[in-house]
Amino acid sequence: MKAHKPTQVKPTHAKSQKWKDVRGKRSRPPITSSELNSSPVVAKMAVVHKASQKKKPSVKRLKNKAKPVSDAKTNTPRSVVQKPPTQANGSSVFKMDNDSNDSMEWKKYSQSIHGNGVKTSGEIQHIIPVRLEGGSLHNCAERDDRRNHAVLVMQKNQTLCFRGKCHLTCLYGRVEVMGFTIEEGQQSYPLFSPASHCPLTIRALENSDQTRDDKTEASPILKKYLTSASRKKLLKNVTTNSSIILLEPMETPLTRFLSSFTDLSELFSPPVSELMSAVLDTPLNGLGMIPLVGAIEGLKMSKSYREALNMVVRACRGDLDGCAVILVCGSKNVGKSTFIRTLINTLLNHTGSVDYLEGDLGQTEFTPAGCLCLANVTEPLLGPPFTHQIPPEHMIHFGHTSCETDLERYLESLKTLWRKRSPSRETTVVINTMGWVKGFGFQLLVDMIRFFPVSHVVQLSHSGVTQCPSMTPEFLRTAHGHQTHPPAVTALDEFTESHSPPKSYTHVIVQSEFQGAGRQGTAKHQRTNELRELSLLAYLSQLQSPDPGPIRPLHTLTPYQVPQSAVALGVIHCEVVPSHMFYAANASLVALCCLGEKVSSKGGPVLLSQAPICPCVGFGVLRGIDLARGLYFLLTPVDPSILRNVNCLLLGAISLPSCILTTQPGFDGEMPYITKDYSFDLTGAGKLRVFKGLTRPSQMGN
Repeated sequence: MKAHKPTQVKPTHAKSQKWKDVRGKRSRPPITSSELNSSPVVAKMAVVHKASQKKKPSVKRLKNKAKPVSDAKTNTPRSVVQKPPTQANGSSVFKMDNDSNDSMEWKKYSQSIHGNGVKTSGEIQHIIPVRLEGGSLHNCAERDDRRNHAVLVMQKNQTLCFRGKCHLTCLYGRVEVMGFTIEEGQQSYPLFSPASHCPLTIRALENSDQTRDDKTEASPILKKYLTSASRKKLLKNVTTNSSIILLEPMETPLTRFLSSFTDLSELFSPPVSELMSAVLDTPLNGLGMIPLVGAIEGLKMSKSYREALNMVVRACRGDLDGCAVILVCGSKNVGKSTFIRTLINTLLNHTGSVDYLEGDLGQTEFTPAGCLCLANVTEPLLGPPFTHQIPPEHMIHFGHTSCETDLERYLESLKTLWRKRSPSRETTVVINTMGWVKGFGFQLLVDMIRFFPVSHVVQLSHSGVTQCPSMTPEFLRTAHGHQTHPPAVTALDEFTESHSPPKSYTHVIVQSEFQGAGRQGTAKHQRTNELRELSLLAYLSQLQSPDPGPIRPLHTLTPYQVPQSAVALGVIHCEVVPSHMFYAANASLVALCCLGEKVSSKGGPVLLSQAPICPCVGFGVLRGIDLARGLYFLLTPVDPSILRNVNCLLLGAISLPSCILTTQPGFDGEMPYITKDYSFDLTGAGKLRVFKGLTRPSQMGN
């Protein structure tokens, strides 16, 4: 292949010589693996990352401390959440100081929860909903075609189950979505209901003030958004317990980027199994929402599901000594992630933030797969994981969707993340765990309960039986973990006082009763590998401009250039000989990490021989490698100020989705990185897997 003449490179930041943008007047094709040993190629890109991508939407947050209605708008100091003495296999016992103001308030309102500063029942109850569908939607919904939005009037306990995406603003009353209460006066929230997950349901709640003059107050609200005829029609439906919501279409860089791929163009449409249940002739359809009839269930909560949520929320609101630490466990496909999202949303009705510790490498919540992280959640989670890919406070790249190849590094990574959390931080912690609950996976679960100061263990199961032993405090006293053994003394001395045994915790069993519990989804977009690809694509969508416009393929974007001598390169999921390292890393996803020691080289690349446990600040696509000039070309949405600290690139088993490579418009003939002349039937064509969790006879001295 004829080599292209290198062009002059100008650093983007004068103070940093490590990370620089490469810019040019013309676009050139990307480097291929065949060019690695021939000549240097500098890829030309067209788009510069904009700082506005990092801006977060301004959303009205909830008050941390529950207050009666009269004090809802008063600025009050953050309430201190403390941990109660707990009983094994029972509810927590709360003891309050009668002289404190906080305890008097909690005693006075112990039977109710004040969500969003409004006194409510607080308990998640079993309510027979009334589904809005067909003719009822025509009677209670009106659309303004000129401004392209719709207004919907809902009565108490009416629900709207839908596929699609939209912005929701509550204009009057209150509604609930996945445990989170949205009420009038707050800004709009994005709702995502793709075919990959259970459809979202909007439920109208009872108004807190039953003395309001409903029609007098609702009339000027409707006047802002509807014509006179539409306003008069909807005003007839407004009662004391009505809620009025504004629904608007939503397009984001995420949704535009995903829809640019053929296989994902119908992601926010009903799957084939729901087509007969879709209502296609309502005022909402043109907004990107498709209502579903009652035959399609939304989130189904069993009795034990509701009781567990209520128990945990009450405990978090109680007079706790420290903070509640809730560990959620269970086998695969029992609804752990959905339960955690609902729990976090419910907690956000009463507190400003919730800490989240990720322990599931295969189905991560806030990052691409293969990562362990500690995140502080301040906004409700009103969609599946790929709709809220946010930078966590601390993250470690494990590099694989399962920890079975290196159990020790998995546990040490979790301990490292927990140490990053301030001991004085009084925020509820939710810990997610893997669905691997047998063999070594069960031993890891035992270790995690002992390592962390857990106050509640919520164990999900299905079909009336638990898929692993019941993780009660009594059982844990005799269970063997991978690193811990009876008597149960924590392996992290700093987590306990005077090396005392861990305190007891409350064990809660939840029976999942949704359709398909315990079985992996088989429909399109529902398989685990597809969900992981969606999360990675969502992360890469941050490379797109926030402004409306056509999608720019990744090969047209401007990369950073990184000197090979300034960053170390390592492969952490398998063994690769140094001479093949560049072949493995080219056109791959790499984690951007920060080693504790300085990386330096007299010349040539720096290669790691083992997997480090170090902070990870994000991910990038290794766009190309220039051997002659010793440069890596990298695409990443990470802010340049953070990139200055990156000195390590780690390659794991998380591959780029194939659609990234097969969808490269603008090329005639064979596309870069794509080949058909390869056979996996050849010996050695696949990677060699090494299981580090098993002690072999040769290592035992036999």
